[in-house]
Amino acid sequence: MSNRQQEHGIVVGVDGSEPSKKALEWALAQGAATGSSVLAVLVWHIPANYGTAAMVLPAAAFADQARWELEKTVDEIAAEWPQVHVVRRVVEGHPAKMLLKVAEHADLLVVGSRGHGGFVGAMIGSVSQYCVTHARCPVVIVRPGE
Repeated sequence: MSNRQQEHGIVVGVDGSEPSKKALEWALAQGAATGSSVLAVLVWHIPANYGTAAMVLPAAAFADQARWELEKTVDEIAAEWPQVHVVRRVVEGHPAKMLLKVAEHADLLVVGSRGHGGFVGAMIGSVSQYCVTHARCPVVIVRPGE
């Protein structure tokens, strides 16, 4: 595998939700078809509603939970595409902004959509919409049922 494939492959946002699992499946299938590596990224942050509880719970606990969720999700889904090189990364921060930062030199960014509603912002979700609007690479949004 070339360095270009490792550095500029497919980045996919994974959070353990069904839409992100569908996005990971799509990214792995694309990686198999194109020979690209897949970088599965789970972005976590301490929710604002944790308030002072966040001071008691160490950030490491959130990071460990995120790492466990990413490992579980990728292990479950990537087994169907053993030919695809999958790298896993856990990052702290705002999900959309961190996905864009990680995908800055990627060939493709893949995200799932949780959005619902009758207009484009609601149909694709806030993270997806932010990624489409600000990404430097092409973005694929995988909607439920696709």
